[in-house]
Amino acid sequence: MIIGLTGGMGCGKSTAAGIFSNCGFRRLDSDQVVREEILTDPALVSALRARWGESVAPGGVVDRKAVSDRVFVDDAERIWLETQIHPRVYAAWRRVLDESRGVSWVFEVPLLFEQGLENWFDFIVCVTTSSAQQIARLEERGISHALARQRISKQLPLAQKVEQADYVLLNDGSVEFLRAQVERLLAAPAFAAVR
Repeated sequence: MIIGLTGGMGCGKSTAAGIFSNCGFRRLDSDQVVREEILTDPALVSALRARWGESVAPGGVVDRKAVSDRVFVDDAERIWLETQIHPRVYAAWRRVLDESRGVSWVFEVPLLFEQGLENWFDFIVCVTTSSAQQIARLEERGISHALARQRISKQLPLAQKVEQADYVLLNDGSVEFLRAQVERLLAAPAFAAVR
């Protein structure tokens, strides 16, 4: 079984993915793949420097903040970056799945619907929270209120993600509340039939 786990920034995807992992799923964090594999690829570093100059990758190491500052204010640059990163991410997914047939996975995919990736997964689970909670969590990470709103605006509205998902987890309460929802979901007949 492969679960696609999505939701907005600050909704708690990583917390939910950790709970799935504790329930026996292998976990793949797409953002981590980008940070650790894609942004360290010399070919990508070279492409970023050619596009935006040496300052985005001083010494050959990508400055993620410098890249974010460019792409979140310019949709054309964000789209260009996605064309560079996403095919590499999908190749990493294929490699992982080919190497571990018969394993149950949970993939954290922030832009699952935005990139039309529904067909990769047996089920899509969306983690949601209130707008106020979402902003508060992002501010706790050091992202200003204005920047948090700007970044959220670049994603599909959370209500649309909820509508398109197979299942929804509400993350407005405690971790125990979220864990109970995941455990209830995994006990559902649809999940039991696939596992």
